[in-house]
Amino acid sequence: MAATLGSEEAAALAAVDEGAVARTLLELLAIPSVTGSAAESDLQHHLARHAERLGLDVDLWSVDLPALRALPGFPGTEAPRDEAWGLVATTPDTGDGPTMILQGHVDVVPPGDLRQWEGDPFAPRTAGDLVHGRGACDMKAGLVANLTALAAIRASGVRLRGRVAAHFVVSEEDGGLGAFATLHRGHTGDACVITEPTGGSLVTANAGALTFRVEVPGQATHASTRTAGVSAIDAYLPIHRALARLEARRNEAIDPLMADHEIPYALSVGTLRSGDWASSVPDHLVAEGRLGVRLGEDPADAVADFERCVAEACAEDAWLRDHPARVSWPGGRFASGRLPAGHPLGALVRRAHADAIGGAPLREHGAPYGSDLRLYAAAGIPTLQFGPGDVRLAHSAREQVSVSDIVAVTRTLVLSVLRAVGTK
Repeated sequence: MAATLGSEEAAALAAVDEGAVARTLLELLAIPSVTGSAAESDLQHHLARHAERLGLDVDLWSVDLPALRALPGFPGTEAPRDEAWGLVATTPDTGDGPTMILQGHVDVVPPGDLRQWEGDPFAPRTAGDLVHGRGACDMKAGLVANLTALAAIRASGVRLRGRVAAHFVVSEEDGGLGAFATLHRGHTGDACVITEPTGGSLVTANAGALTFRVEVPGQATHASTRTAGVSAIDAYLPIHRALARLEARRNEAIDPLMADHEIPYALSVGTLRSGDWASSVPDHLVAEGRLGVRLGEDPADAVADFERCVAEACAEDAWLRDHPARVSWPGGRFASGRLPAGHPLGALVRRAHADAIGGAPLREHGAPYGSDLRLYAAAGIPTLQFGPGDVRLAHSAREQVSVSDIVAVTRTLVLSVLRAVGTK
């Protein structure tokens, strides 16, 4: 049965400019807004001008980084940066209704090995319905969906009872500084949809992630007399095996929302650095990686679990017992977060999708990675993720997104917003 839409809803859906979707996405992808770079700030100013053309109230501000870093709960960073800009664009205040937030991050990860790309990662290319380029799905497609939904609502002339606030944030990829700054500035709302790539489903919970560093001592000597020393590489191996056992134990009891994932709470060593001379036994090793935080787990408990594992591995080894490894926690700190069970936001977006697009109902699940969801949830704002693209293509040289997927998300957002904030 076809959905019965109100006149305001039909008008707003009719105003969705599908042709503008690809054009806007190509504009945004051409700005190489790598986390912490000057282009990240350039994109914020570009988006501010775009929002002003839509007749939105724009708050664009330079973030006081030293003051922000001194605040309790600061989420940490990994990329070096000299500046950060916050940006919130809000529909004019026309009443006393609720505020709906559409959120997205403007930063992207570096492109990596350029030989794996077909052309320049920041010179987007199209192939039929697909757009390729760094940031295509993570998450400039989501930014485009937010902008296009707001443009359609504005163009339709629908009068809102409440307000819609688009939060454009920096530094999501390395901790969430931008979202933290936005919330600290006082920008809040009654519900939030983050348009991260969700592959045609609703993400109502995120695991967390913490960046760890393990420093392992050795004892240097000439390589020809290696038994007179202790290789830090060999000394690290029992710790590595212990971490594998820790990962298995931390994934024994899984929340049903995370059941789709083979390893919901992954523990991964991402870098190993050791030695400074080929013919010397290395006397120092540094392992850095990522520890998954379980849904509902206090990050401090995850830290304690990890440090206890390393300490026990050291206590069982003849060398490490007297020369223990040192653990520290640099970089971003992602707690877990979730939409409260039974909250109506999930049903609202699911119904909006059915009415705007049709097809199978949206599935609900959790995601095994950290995101800004946990910051909004911690601020008391019910939040979920629903956006265009497949996260499995994010951070890869195959990154791409379907324009039709962006349009479908845009239409869902239009109905979600109108139903969340109400019309006059």
